[in-house]
Amino acid sequence: MKSRLMAAAASVALLTGAASAADTIEMTSAFGKNLPILGTAAVDFTKMINAISTDIQFKHYDPGKLVPTLEALDAVSSGSVDASFATSGYWQGKINAASLFAAVPFGPEAGEYLGWLFYDDGAKLWQEMYDSNGYNVVVTPCGIIAPETSGWFKKEINGVEDLQGLNMRFFGLGAKVMDKIGVSTSLLGASDIFPALERGAIDATEFSMPIIDARLGFHKIAKYNYFPGWHQPSTLFELLINKDVYEGLSDRAKEQIRVSCLANITTSLAEGEATNYAAMVENVEKNGVTLKQWSPEMLALFEEKWNEVAVELAEGDPFFQKVWADLADYRKGYAIWSKNIYLPR
Repeated sequence: MKSRLMAAAASVALLTGAASAADTIEMTSAFGKNLPILGTAAVDFTKMINAISTDIQFKHYDPGKLVPTLEALDAVSSGSVDASFATSGYWQGKINAASLFAAVPFGPEAGEYLGWLFYDDGAKLWQEMYDSNGYNVVVTPCGIIAPETSGWFKKEINGVEDLQGLNMRFFGLGAKVMDKIGVSTSLLGASDIFPALERGAIDATEFSMPIIDARLGFHKIAKYNYFPGWHQPSTLFELLINKDVYEGLSDRAKEQIRVSCLANITTSLAEGEATNYAAMVENVEKNGVTLKQWSPEMLALFEEKWNEVAVELAEGDPFFQKVWADLADYRKGYAIWSKNIYLPR
């Protein structure tokens, strides 16, 4: 499926004529190229755009090769790096609203999220966020994945008291929820998580989907894998390009970037949906992992604390309030459709 979509994207090249020598755009990725879905999404985008464009060629770099992951936004804005492939949730420490364009606890799943982005106000607000905070970048939505797992724990969690006092790697807005219930959270890059678990610097972690987490080896240390991923019902990924670099591109090159990112959204979502069950089966049958579901009471607690976090962030940040209100209004309308059209789960 992925190869067919990449070939379809390449067919756009038939519409292009002769062009001058291609400009090279150096792109840092937040995820290593050998990491399933997260890492390969950046590689796939690079292959697609390079296949269809004679105006530009992207060169992919793994995390840390050009700049540390958490410094990528500033590096692209300043022009020291041309572009980055990441998730805006990594900039939450700089911009409160950034995670609203990455993953929202108890928020939209992939289809709903994409509807807000492309047929409502989401994409416009995403660019406005960077502009209003002084970042010299252009953002293009460039990937999405289905829900993640809720976390890997060394011990079974029977109630909130078992979470309180834990040190846990946690991403995005969900980290603020965990902080509220007494978990001490930190944001670690993919390569730093397993060593931190191994030496006891953290007691638990969440990162991504089962197939991705399997590559990082969490199952070797933490044997309890909890579901559902309430903190990330879907996760968006962005392509950031320095605005001066972007404005220097031809209209054709800009359109080729947009089309390649749309194809990448499709393949990243489909690959995640198709490949994760096998990793879950292997975790249980070969790795001694116990798959656990949060109780209704625990999910209700997480949602209660998330609502508190959202109110606090909105009260303290006018732009967060603007985006949150817009998304909430869209979701209210979307619910009329979704509650009537889909089968009950």
